[in-house]
Amino acid sequence: MSLPWTSEALVEAMEGRPIGSLPQGITGISIDSRSLEPGNAFFAIKGEVMDGHDFATAAVKAGAAVLVVAEGKLPSLGRLTAPMIVVQDVLAALEKLGVAARARSKAKIIAVTGSAGKTTTKEALRHVLSAVGKVHASAQSFNNHWGVPLTLARMPQDCDYAIFEIGMNHPDEIRPLVKMVRPHVVIVTIIAAAHLGFFKNLDEIAKAKAEIFEGLEPGGAAVLNRDDQRWKLLEKMAKEAGVEHIFGFGENARSTFRLANCELHPDHSDITAKIGKQDVAARIGAPGRHMVQNVLAVLGAAKLVGADLEKVAAALADLAAERGRGRRHVLHHPNGSITLIDESYNANPASMAAAMALLNATPVSGEGRRIAVLGDMLELGSHSAKLHAALAELIVGTGTRNVFLGGPEMQALAEVLPADVQTEYRSGADELKPIVISALRPGDVVMVKSSKGIGFSKLVEALLGKFPAEAANIGPT
Repeated sequence: MSLPWTSEALVEAMEGRPIGSLPQGITGISIDSRSLEPGNAFFAIKGEVMDGHDFATAAVKAGAAVLVVAEGKLPSLGRLTAPMIVVQDVLAALEKLGVAARARSKAKIIAVTGSAGKTTTKEALRHVLSAVGKVHASAQSFNNHWGVPLTLARMPQDCDYAIFEIGMNHPDEIRPLVKMVRPHVVIVTIIAAAHLGFFKNLDEIAKAKAEIFEGLEPGGAAVLNRDDQRWKLLEKMAKEAGVEHIFGFGENARSTFRLANCELHPDHSDITAKIGKQDVAARIGAPGRHMVQNVLAVLGAAKLVGADLEKVAAALADLAAERGRGRRHVLHHPNGSITLIDESYNANPASMAAAMALLNATPVSGEGRRIAVLGDMLELGSHSAKLHAALAELIVGTGTRNVFLGGPEMQALAEVLPADVQTEYRSGADELKPIVISALRPGDVVMVKSSKGIGFSKLVEALLGKFPAEAANIGPT
C-alpha cells in the first residue's frame, strides 16, 4: 500500500520544522485522538472549545506516527518524545497541505453547496461515481474551515473523482474554501431559510452561496436549480464571476438536466430525465421528490465530468439514506411493526417540507397513523417564531394528524396548530421521550425531524432501544 504522504513531502508542503526521527510516511491524517489510527499524523488543531495540543499524549498512545504542533505550544509538550513537525499555525499548515494535495491531483473535482441537500447530494455523487472510478469525498458533513482542508489533505493522489461539500452560515466563508478546492463543477442545490439569523433575507443567502463560483477552474461549469426562485440571481452572479458554462436542473422546460417523468413510491422513485441530449431512465433507491431533484444535479455533474451515464444511472438503484437524513428502520412492537424515519440531523423550512412530504407518502398499515416528532429549526434569528408557526400550514396539508413537538422554538407552532391535529408539546427531547414511546402502536409511521443541536437523535436511539429494529435503510434529506 502506498502511503498518502511521505514525511519529506509533509515538511515541504507545510513549511514545517522536523523534530526527532520522522517515519518514512504516514497512513492518514487525523485531528481527533479518539478516531486516530496507527501510523496517522495527528494535527493538533486549536478549536473554539478544545485545543488539540491537550490530546497530544493520547494521540501518541493511539499510535500517531508524527505530531503536527504549533511553535508556541512546544514548551507545554516538553515531555513528549514523539516525532513532530513544528509549524506556526496548525490549521494554516493543514490548509497548505490541502493546497498541495489539490496541486498534485488529476481528479475531476465537484463541489456542492446549498441550503439543504448538500450532504445527500455529495453522498449520492460518491455512490454513483464509485461505479465508474476511484472516488474521494468528505466524511460526514466536513464542510467548514477545517473540514474542507482536512478532506483535501486526505485526498489520494490516484483518485479519479473527488467531491467536496462546502457550507456556510456567514458571508465570506465559502470564498477561501472553494479557492483551495478549485472544482471543475459546482452544484448549488437550493436556496432556503437556513442560517437566516445571520442574513437579512434569502437573496443575501444566495449571494453568500454564489461565492462558490469564484473558485471554479477555468472552463468549469455551474449546475444550478432551475426550479429555485433565485435561479436568475445565481445565474447573474455566476456570469459576474466569469463562469462561462451554466446549466439548470429541474422540471423547468429550459433545464439542461430536465425531469421528464417521475413516479414516486414509498421506498423508491422511478424517473426519466433528459441529461443534455441523452435520455436517462433510472430507479432511485432512496424515496422522496426532493431526492429526485438532487439526482438531476448528480446526473448532470456526472455527465460534465465525463462519467459513463448508463453505469451512473444503474448505480442509483441501490442508493440508500444516511443516518439522520431519512434512514428508515422497521421497529418491532410486541404486536406488529412500526416504521421509523430518522431525519434528526438537520432541519430548515425547505428540508422540513421535504420530510413531511416523505412522511405523507409513506403508507401506514392496519390502524396505523402518520406521526411527526418535530424539534427546533436552529439559526433562524428574528425570523424563527414566524417560520416555525408557518409549519402549521404544511402539516395541515398532509395526512399527519399526530404531532409531538419539542424545543423552545417549536412552541410557536404548538400555539397555532388546529384542534384536529393532536399535538403534544414539551420543552425538549428528554421530556418527549416517554410520551412518544408510550404513544406508538403497530402500523404507525413515525418521523423524527430537527436540527442536530436540539438533540433529537436521542429520541431515535431511545426508539431503537425500546423496539429492536431491522434497518430498512431507505430515504434521504
